[in-house]
Amino acid sequence: MLQAVVNIGLLGHVDHGKTSLTKALTGKWTDTHSEEVKRGISIRLGYADTNIYSCPPCGLHTLNEKCPKCGGAAKLKRRVSFLDAPGHETLMTIVLSASSIMDGALLLIAANEPCPQPQTAEHLMILNIAGIKNVVVAQTKIDLVTKEQAKAHYDSIKKFLKGSVAENAPIIPVVSNYGINVDAVADAIESTIPTPARDPALPPIMLISRSFDVNKPGTPIPSLKGGVLGGSLVQGTLKRGEAALVRPGLETPKKGMKEMEVKVESLMCEGGPLESAAPGGLIAVGTSLDPNVSKADSLVGCLLGRPDSLPDSKSELSFDHHLIQREGFDNPPLKAGEPIVINVGTATGIGVVAAIKKGQVLAKLKKPVCVVKGSTVAISRRVGQRWRLAGWGRSL
Repeated sequence: MLQAVVNIGLLGHVDHGKTSLTKALTGKWTDTHSEEVKRGISIRLGYADTNIYSCPPCGLHTLNEKCPKCGGAAKLKRRVSFLDAPGHETLMTIVLSASSIMDGALLLIAANEPCPQPQTAEHLMILNIAGIKNVVVAQTKIDLVTKEQAKAHYDSIKKFLKGSVAENAPIIPVVSNYGINVDAVADAIESTIPTPARDPALPPIMLISRSFDVNKPGTPIPSLKGGVLGGSLVQGTLKRGEAALVRPGLETPKKGMKEMEVKVESLMCEGGPLESAAPGGLIAVGTSLDPNVSKADSLVGCLLGRPDSLPDSKSELSFDHHLIQREGFDNPPLKAGEPIVINVGTATGIGVVAAIKKGQVLAKLKKPVCVVKGSTVAISRRVGQRWRLAGWGRSL
């Protein structure tokens, strides 16, 4: 089994151990960008896969091929992809975009700080908005508190989760750096986050969450590889060698947005190369694009699919909307002419409220987006010097 079949996001406040738990689950440290290493925080989405095994006699799920309980051979259950999302408040748009390709989530809450911290609350709000109901809570850093403090903190987590999508989520105490209870997290994932039913016969649609140039400086022209697109298929099957379209594409100085026809040169997941990719899990698509076009995440927010099956690009977006009411945040009704930030799919766009009628909003966007009907729309509005998550809706 090469390709993962489910995407699981790691959410939580900054420095609550998301990257450390990803490393404990997968063996991969996902903070690789130079600025991430310098600042010691996640800035971009991190990706990593792992295999989860099952021991038939014990009924135990583990990350090891050998059962830690009986010592017998465990069988491969499935492969899962993890999305390590940044926890800093200035990077909320990245988390909102990532939620569009999550099938479930690990919500991390550190035991050495009061619950909830600001981004813990906002990330839980994102799970509620996106309708991500399959959640496992990891109570991290329990080695930094006493037994009594850990129990009290557990009670505060239960109180915090009440009334949310994660109200009945299992809460697993874990120490990532020492691998304590990491198998228990894997076991909770298997019992809580199922593989969604998907229809491989539908036309392929891939949400692009990364794009980059894999060529090293000085590579000879004949050896250059085309631009690479990273993300996840939400439906259908993508095959190596087929023609596809990137929409809405790249903004050009004179012609506006330009969609691009591409050839799927290669398909790759963390498990290795693929002849075809199915929905679920994270994949990289090698294309015939000029690598200069795809570098530095310039195509994030676009869709990849067959030209005849992708939705049209829109400079205006209609959606129903619901505002969030929370303590310490004045959130009056939206007004015509108000600037807003919209997250839909993996796209983030600046817009202006053009009209509001019977709970529906028409927003004019600075750049067009390509949106699957019924997609979750997150709305942020300016509060002081920051953009704050203010509401949500569904595209019409």
